[in-house]
Amino acid sequence: MFISKKLRKKNIAEYLLYMWQVEDLLRANALSIDKISESVVATFDISQEQKDELIRWYSDLIEMMRYEEVAENGHLQINNNIIIMLTDLHLRLLKSPKVPFYTAAYYKALPFIVEFRTKSNGREKPEIENCFDALYMLWMLKMQRREVSEQTLAAANEISKFISMLSLYFKEEEEGRLNLDGEEL
Repeated sequence: MFISKKLRKKNIAEYLLYMWQVEDLLRANALSIDKISESVVATFDISQEQKDELIRWYSDLIEMMRYEEVAENGHLQINNNIIIMLTDLHLRLLKSPKVPFYTAAYYKALPFIVEFRTKSNGREKPEIENCFDALYMLWMLKMQRREVSEQTLAAANEISKFISMLSLYFKEEEEGRLNLDGEEL
């Protein structure tokens, strides 16, 4: 929770990937707040008040996962909303002549996005979600210490650059500094 608050303000992409990790952490602990308290919360060197706050946060997420029926897979609606907002911003950025570097980064990453989408199974997803899926998959492979090909690393690098740029524009928009239509702010 403390990490998520910082990431949410600093970098929306890192925040979303972190929240996906939290979802997986909760699943790995069978959505049990007792297991989370023992295996996660107890490891933090924080006050009891902060531990109680963290336990409430995890409990709320567990309750939402059950209610939204994403206990086994999928993402919480609060996380899906981030994808929706990023997709909306992405489409507006592509239409704007004010951000040619963004458009160039997108088109440089696009072949890798399409390739990843083709290789992955499941429902049709927005391109932005495909990007996050690719970055999360790479992160998971690294965590498992599995070998990752140079081609996959190169693809992830282009997708990462693109998503980083989108995250910067998202932050600018949240701060009221992004103007894609009229005069510069």
